[in-house]
Amino acid sequence: MDAAGLTGYIKEKALQYGADLVGIADLNRVAGIPTLPQGLLEPYARAVVIAGEISPDVFAQIQGEPTPLYAHHYLYVNQSLDHANLLLQRELLRSGYRALALPASQILDDKEWMGHVSHKAMAKAAGLGWQGKSLLLVTPKYGPRVRLATLLTDAPLVPDPQIPNRCGKCDKCREACPVGAIRGVSWEDHPESREYALDFGKCVKKLTQDFAKRPEIGKPICGVCIKACPWGARKK
Repeated sequence: MDAAGLTGYIKEKALQYGADLVGIADLNRVAGIPTLPQGLLEPYARAVVIAGEISPDVFAQIQGEPTPLYAHHYLYVNQSLDHANLLLQRELLRSGYRALALPASQILDDKEWMGHVSHKAMAKAAGLGWQGKSLLLVTPKYGPRVRLATLLTDAPLVPDPQIPNRCGKCDKCREACPVGAIRGVSWEDHPESREYALDFGKCVKKLTQDFAKRPEIGKPICGVCIKACPWGARKK
């Protein structure tokens, strides 16, 4: 199977396995990105990035704080992505390629708040969307109402074109943030640093010291800025 055929096959399988979006990233686009462990990307040339939608009706119930329903959907969309990712990993391994599925949601460094790799950066490199003012990935179809998972491989898959930033002058996420953590600055590709775009300390404190400690939530999630994003509104 040639590169184009293999790419089409893997994308078709991703959708069959439950992903709502799938894209291919050339890892040269994310050269130098932090990873855990360091050098994680070195054996690979491509990443298959999949996204799972969370229903807009879940976010419609959010009024300034996360809901138990959102916490439940968050958990199980992540689990469904992990399942799909493992099935895609099996497809590539059976085709004779290296493949490594990375969990959809796993914090390994609670100081820098990162997992094995930034799925948002990978998804941006795979053409699934752009990095919004909230630093979340914004997709044209679902806005930021998605969860993400990444599969690293040395298979010669055809990369997808990247999507330019489309936030423009919109400040809805900044206006909605319950702790005023989003600065509302703009960029064409990506911000010069996380702190340039976001008061990360404020955001993490609210998530970990308030929302995650609520028994009905139990995890560091919010969802307020996601609800506010016009790109995530229900499509008529």
